[in-house]
Amino acid sequence: MEFNIGPMHFIDTHCHLDAAEFGDAQADIVQAAVAAGVGRMVVPGVARGNFEAVLQLCERFPACLPAYGIHPMYTDAAHPDDLKVLRDYLALPGTVAVGEIGLDFFIDHYDRERQEYFFVEQLKLAREFDLPVLLHIRRAQDTILKHLRQIKVKSGIAHAFNGSRQQADEFIKLGFKLGFGGAMTYPRATRLRELAATLPLESIVLETDAPDIAPDFLERGLPNEPKYLPQIAQTLAGLRNKPLEEIARAATANALAVMPALHPWPL
Repeated sequence: MEFNIGPMHFIDTHCHLDAAEFGDAQADIVQAAVAAGVGRMVVPGVARGNFEAVLQLCERFPACLPAYGIHPMYTDAAHPDDLKVLRDYLALPGTVAVGEIGLDFFIDHYDRERQEYFFVEQLKLAREFDLPVLLHIRRAQDTILKHLRQIKVKSGIAHAFNGSRQQADEFIKLGFKLGFGGAMTYPRATRLRELAATLPLESIVLETDAPDIAPDFLERGLPNEPKYLPQIAQTLAGLRNKPLEEIARAATANALAVMPALHPWPL
């Protein structure tokens, strides 16, 4: 599918605008993002308790589109009935993905069996609704890949990708895009920056994970925001020795390819 994309439009494929850090400032945050050229922001749910907040935020701001999922760090408090509630939200018009879902084997005292149960069940829902998935992955790349090979889903994004080149290639083979954001702006992140510089450009999407993963240029202690995405993209342009316009066009096309429900484009 061909997309008619202007040279400086951006899509933030992952930002938590419902986060407490933003208080009641969402209107200002969205306005600043759109003014900076960020015409679409994907807002993932993380637990049953915030699905409605994500929905209401996205109904309020047309530039924001919802995804719904049970994050691995919230599975300890999750109940199997939450999957029924999730199904209801996934059926709503405007839903662009199942997410944020995945596995996190980095946190202390994690329950691997419980995490994998919810991850597998949500992959099944993604397949049922023919939706892409937004993946949270920490120290679980190979296990995630194993499940993706067993339960074929439409496509998705490996959010905040931090795996190896070999793992990146495996995600790409499965039709996934890889999310890059503020982490690659740090000069010491040499392995990540090498990936950003050398992976096929058609496999990369941009994200902020706002309010988290603040870029290197942001004053310490301030929350990340979607308005910083063009500056983050400038880092990618520098690493690849490409004009910012080319990076913007490619990353936007990649995001639209993996999440077609982001149309119509632009606003």
